[in-house]
Amino acid sequence: MTLYGEMTKADWMKALHIKDENIPTAFILHGEWEHAWNIEIWKELLAEEQWIPTWNAITGNYNQTRIGFANVFGGPQAAMIAHRFAMLGTEIMIQTGYFGGLSKQASYGDIFIVTGAYMEDGVSRWYLSEQDMVYADPMLVNEAIAYCEEMNYSYVTGNIYTTSAMLMETKELVEDWSNRGFIGVDMETATTFAVASKYNRRAVGLLNLSDHLIQGDTLYSRIANYEQIEERTDQRIREIALYLSSLGK
Repeated sequence: MTLYGEMTKADWMKALHIKDENIPTAFILHGEWEHAWNIEIWKELLAEEQWIPTWNAITGNYNQTRIGFANVFGGPQAAMIAHRFAMLGTEIMIQTGYFGGLSKQASYGDIFIVTGAYMEDGVSRWYLSEQDMVYADPMLVNEAIAYCEEMNYSYVTGNIYTTSAMLMETKELVEDWSNRGFIGVDMETATTFAVASKYNRRAVGLLNLSDHLIQGDTLYSRIANYEQIEERTDQRIREIALYLSSLGK
């Protein structure tokens, strides 16, 4: 009997009924509660040779690169996607989605290029039990920075604190994380980075500021024109993610 942690690439190919030609070079994992509209956007982007492996994921070709996209919420969902496709041979994992702001270095509209993630999500330590931090691939980070500078997109770099219980955040916790130098907090990045590291894959995070916690903002009280800023920044992040995906060819 072979259990999940013992499964090989061949086992996963059989379980998912996937052929080699359908295995993505890169996978974009998008952390967000609502998934339906994200899937529709990516169905249009990845329309060529499309294959849907799970309810929250899609794969297809974009400019001759095989790319996967999945909407995930929290570490367990991120791991379910990242683990299987890392085992299948996907080379690049790109975490997108949103973060709560912990630093005045970040502003609404900035793209947060994550260089490292603190592993307080409850999942990542199953993959990397001997450490607290897990880091992005330096080359992918540098490529993302270069792209932003070329396109004149505002960005910030640094470390994120990945947790598993967003609604338990308090002023005291937020101030502590801020004082420790974290740019933001999220629920997926450390998981995706840890799975990638475990299986010798490359990973990076590209996140959009959703609620500037250190300024007292929440999802229910933030700047008036947030939706316009969010949409523009999401579009830029998709653009960069597609560019980085092409580097795995």
